[in-house]
Amino acid sequence: MRREKKKRLTAKGWKIGNTKDFLGLSEEESAYIELKIRLAEALRQLRQEKGLSQVDLAAKLRSSQSRIAKVEAGDPSVSLDLLIRSLITLGASDRELSKIIATPRAA
Repeated sequence: MRREKKKRLTAKGWKIGNTKDFLGLSEEESAYIELKIRLAEALRQLRQEKGLSQVDLAAKLRSSQSRIAKVEAGDPSVSLDLLIRSLITLGASDRELSKIIATPRAA
């Protein structure tokens, strides 16, 4: 956020912070959520690179398109297991998974 905008909002009584502060998350909770988001974003990107639709991926995973949409949206009901299985199903290597896990998300 631009400095001028932040200053203007603060002057009007707005509090500026991040999701972690707003929800009162611990460092561990925040790291877990960030990990799930990185995995979900990587899944969408890899699926699109492979030229697959959500329906195609759902068929490979014996799931539904709506579930894949939730996976890619980072829905809280989606497990890390499903995220990682989905990436492996799309052919992600151990090295690619490691890179996804190790690389922080761009803010």
